Amino acid sequence: MAHPNLALIQALRQASVNLRNNMPYAWGHHGACNCGHILQVVTHLSKEEILEYAQTGIGEWTEIASGWCETTSLPVDMLISRLEAMGLTATDIHNLEYLQDRKILEKLPGGMRWLQKNKRADVVLYFETMANVLEEMLICSIQIPKLDHSTLQLENT
Repeated sequence: MAHPNLALIQALRQASVNLRNNMPYAWGHHGACNCGHILQVVTHLSKEEILEYAQTGIGEWTEIASGWCETTSLPVDMLISRLEAMGLTATDIHNLEYLQDRKILEKLPGGMRWLQKNKRADVVLYFETMANVLEEMLICSIQIPKLDHSTLQLENT
C-alpha cells in the first residue's frame, strides 16, 4: 500500500476532479491513462509531454516502474521518480494502472467489487476511494502526546 501523505492524497483528488471535468482519458495513452493523470497533476506536464517522456522507456507504466533505474537519467525515469517520491512503489503504480489494490477495492462504496481499468467512472471512483483510505491511514498515524496535567501551571489573572 502506498505511503500515506498529503501530496499523494491531493494528487489523487485533483486527478479525480480533472477526470470528472472531462479531461481527455485513454487507458492506452501514457499521458492520459490512470498514471498519466496522476503525473499531469504532480509534474504539470501535458499528456503529450508525458507521452514523449514515457516513450524513452519500454512498455506500459507497470513495466516501466518495475524496470526503471535512477542512474540512467532518461526522461521516463524522472516521471517514475516523481511517483516514488509521492510514496508509490512499483506495485502501487501497477495497482493504480489496473485498479487492483484489494485494500482499496474493499473500501469502495457499496462493497468490494472489481473495477475496469479503462472506464473513466471506475478510475474516478478508485482514485477517490484511494485518497480516502490514505487520508484515514494518515490521520490514524498521527500521535498526540498525552498532556500531564500535574505539570501545568495556571496563571493568576
